[in-house]
Amino acid sequence: MTTSPRTPTVRAVLGTTAAAALLAGIGSFPADAAASATGQITGVGGKCVDVAGAATADGTTVQLYDCNGTAAQQWTRGSDGTIRALGKCLDVASGATADGTRTQLWECNGTAAQRWTVTAAGDIVNPQADKCLDATGNSSANGTPLQIWTCTGAANQKWTAPAGSGEPPTPGPGAMAVAPYLYNGWGSPPNPTTVMNATGVKWFTLAFVLSNGYCNPQWDGGRPLTGGVDQQTVNTVRAAGGDVIPSFGGWSGNKLESSCGSPGELAAAYQKVINAYGLKAIDIDIEAAAYDSPTVQQRTVDALRTVKADNPGLKVYVTFGTGQNGPDNSLIGKAAASGLTVDSWTIMPFNFGGAGQDMGRLTVRAAEGLKTAVQNAYGYTDDQAYRHTGISSMNGVTDNGETVTVADFRTILAYARQRHLARLTFWSVNRDRPCTGGGADTCSGVSQQPWDFTRVLAQYNG
Repeated sequence: MTTSPRTPTVRAVLGTTAAAALLAGIGSFPADAAASATGQITGVGGKCVDVAGAATADGTTVQLYDCNGTAAQQWTRGSDGTIRALGKCLDVASGATADGTRTQLWECNGTAAQRWTVTAAGDIVNPQADKCLDATGNSSANGTPLQIWTCTGAANQKWTAPAGSGEPPTPGPGAMAVAPYLYNGWGSPPNPTTVMNATGVKWFTLAFVLSNGYCNPQWDGGRPLTGGVDQQTVNTVRAAGGDVIPSFGGWSGNKLESSCGSPGELAAAYQKVINAYGLKAIDIDIEAAAYDSPTVQQRTVDALRTVKADNPGLKVYVTFGTGQNGPDNSLIGKAAASGLTVDSWTIMPFNFGGAGQDMGRLTVRAAEGLKTAVQNAYGYTDDQAYRHTGISSMNGVTDNGETVTVADFRTILAYARQRHLARLTFWSVNRDRPCTGGGADTCSGVSQQPWDFTRVLAQYNG
């Protein structure tokens, strides 16, 4: 079996207030208004919006519940602004506008209490009340009733809903933050335009830039920077309105950080790639024994200081492994002591060992450890620390037999929204497909539709 270039068989461990857009001309609408999209609506804790007991009586409570694929969790966004399940409408009780007014299922009747706007920031707003759909008490427990409340931007008001007709999931301010890894080396890489059109994602982290044995950057250490398949990928993504973040490193191959003899030479190698593509961001993917050397760590830090100084506005992401309680803080400490500010310290929270683990919960736990490490190193406030951290998960079955599910990705999305993380990505879009007998890293190993994982993270707006 060929192992991933990102992860080996055994891996080394190293709110703002939402603006609710008012709908003009609220009036009556037909009960059989045309549907625009149908699917689950997920929120805090990765739970689904659910009709209690799958009942259809007027006044039935709308609540949070574990996602189970039943009809009680299949919501249709009508082109008229309704949100429907089981043949009835999501309704604000008595058409009230006060904080704490419960929501319910009710016969569709054309009133403003049944009109909703889904914003790019993930809010579901009742324009009449100018209030957001809210999980009561900031709880994610099964049975938590949904209500309307003044929009706060908190995680219990953030939802992932099916896209409406003519409404692709347009990325918001966090578009650069969501850049799934795309690898051209092997694994039947998908056409990025196909993924972009299906999910709304606009950025990809293109892997991996390595050394050709000397201090000279090439894709996988052997493909030229320009004129080859990787250049074509860059051109394709940009022609579709997106962009790329080249990633230096990964698990296998010769690392520039080891091959270059000084910080100046390494900075020049980074700069060669930046100049080749006119980049807005780079990712340093720190894995394998090559980075265990304190000398290599310091060389990398010093080179990145030069790159940041020479390229104002360039974002620098550092991606590295973690334990369940957070990462080793040696590299973070070196960077802070040297005056290097990284735009996102991004952990890879998987390969903890063994199947049957709650990967959503473990990811949040590791991310909290990362936040503490970054905060202690830089003296940031809580909010500043979160905004300088990120998560790079792995979709599906990992090399250590863990299973990261689409529901886990929803948990990660809710956490990222709550904490305003700087980066939210995964390895890899090559894997974001059901398995059909292809080679390594061509599928996730779990039951899914193509691009399910990408669709979840594409909802992130920073």
